[in-house]
Amino acid sequence: MYFTVFVKGIIIGLSVAAPVGPIGILCIRRTLAHGRIAGLMSGLGAASADVIYGIIAGFGMTVITNILVGHKQWISLVGGILLCCLGARMLAAKPAEEQAAAKGKGLIGSYLSTLLLTLTNPMTIIFFMAVFASLGAAAVQDAATPWVLVSGVFTGSAAWWFALSFGVSVFRSRLNPGHLRLINVISGSIVIFFGIGAITGLV
Repeated sequence: MYFTVFVKGIIIGLSVAAPVGPIGILCIRRTLAHGRIAGLMSGLGAASADVIYGIIAGFGMTVITNILVGHKQWISLVGGILLCCLGARMLAAKPAEEQAAAKGKGLIGSYLSTLLLTLTNPMTIIFFMAVFASLGAAAVQDAATPWVLVSGVFTGSAAWWFALSFGVSVFRSRLNPGHLRLINVISGSIVIFFGIGAITGLV
């Protein structure tokens, strides 16, 4: 039974991570600018946020859930502003002639920034609530089942970010500074678009 639940969790994790949104764009851009480890750390930040929301949904923490859902407008506003700021930084960034590997605080910053951005999306908790309800995991008497499912979610999400960051890094050597500048402009514009969308969606 646990194996089946774990596999379901992997599928959920992949389905959450795979759609290319602002976090995916950010992960790709950081991989190109700072290396595959920086991109992977960015992805792991998003995967960790998925786990946090998965735990809240899986264990029926209704108080926290109600707070998050009840204040989703403010949370979305903060997330939208953060996305706009990150997008602006991407637009202003100058591509380096060589890839600069992120280390130490840079890797921690990559992790924490995507963790925060993912947590500012209240729809994530709603998604996990729907998933857990459909699977019946929240109603299972076995206390280990939600943990197994959440572990699968992290595994699936982390696997996607691992594949994305290492896949993108393969193409890094084929790009010249002009290509990288274009990528900065495109990725920054897309992230700003997502940020403006989050803010205007509140009106």
